[in-house]
Amino acid sequence: MHIRKLGSEGLEVSALGLGCMGMSEFYGSRDEAEAVATIHRALDLGVTFLDTADMYGPFTNEVLVGKAIGDRHDQVVLATKFANVRGENGEYLGIRGDAEYVRQACDASLKRLGVDHIDLYYQHRVDPETPIEETVGAMAELVKAGKVRYLGLSEAAPETIRRAHAVHPISALQTEYSLWSREPEEEILPTVRELGIGYVAYSPLGRGFLTGQIRRIEDLAEDDYRRDAPRFQGENFQKNLDLVAEIETMAREKGCTPSQLALAWLLAQGEDIVPIPGTKKRARLEENVEAIEVRITAEDRARIDRILPPGAAAGTRYAAPQMQALNR
Repeated sequence: MHIRKLGSEGLEVSALGLGCMGMSEFYGSRDEAEAVATIHRALDLGVTFLDTADMYGPFTNEVLVGKAIGDRHDQVVLATKFANVRGENGEYLGIRGDAEYVRQACDASLKRLGVDHIDLYYQHRVDPETPIEETVGAMAELVKAGKVRYLGLSEAAPETIRRAHAVHPISALQTEYSLWSREPEEEILPTVRELGIGYVAYSPLGRGFLTGQIRRIEDLAEDDYRRDAPRFQGENFQKNLDLVAEIETMAREKGCTPSQLALAWLLAQGEDIVPIPGTKKRARLEENVEAIEVRITAEDRARIDRILPPGAAAGTRYAAPQMQALNR
């Protein structure tokens, strides 16, 4: 597996990461044994950049990831996140970025993960009630204490990123980026490149839509949160299916799967970009890893720009309340 650098502080990760969220929540049924086997297979294939968060489960995804890596932490770049506060019953309790909470959240994550340090610690969402300088200042103290090695932000606005980076170097900015979510190309990518910050792309397969595996809303489990996502609703669903059909045709011509084409396109957007496709099955993981071998030509880029230009997807990324927490 190729290695990519994130930021200017020395963080190096596998060119593809593994998003672990769906192993514990949001995407229907859970199978812990298969999830653990998927993480082990990822490590064997050189996918050593694992992404989790305290809110996933809630709390249980960190426990799962910690259990899976066991004594292999030295082979892993472990990323987790704080700020989305949830109760024991899963209720959402808001966003916090105050210094006291940052310290509490880190200690709780270390305990659940069963490790003595977190490699990359992100603020998951920006707290509008707390100056970013306070939040990143507290995160920087965690670096000094040896509890965290590198700092990241998720879904932060360009000005917030600049202010944060002035307090302590930010190694990675994580937002959604895929063939059907190209918004980062407008302001986010130019900003992080100017500052020397790496970029981590979550939902690089459009929450599974770009795989070509989802044909009807009934293909999603009853408790799958995507059933309520705008891009999976009504007319949007069919419009987006039509876009995916174009990608499927192109993938067939290139001798790869739609997922591999979508990931290869992202990887070709720059050496500073690391997609973290999520999966809870070994077969999907293996398919995704093969995207590393798919080459994207100038003609491919131009064709994709025609098929899926920025703004082509129908519907917003999240429902209205969740959209308000982005780009702050």
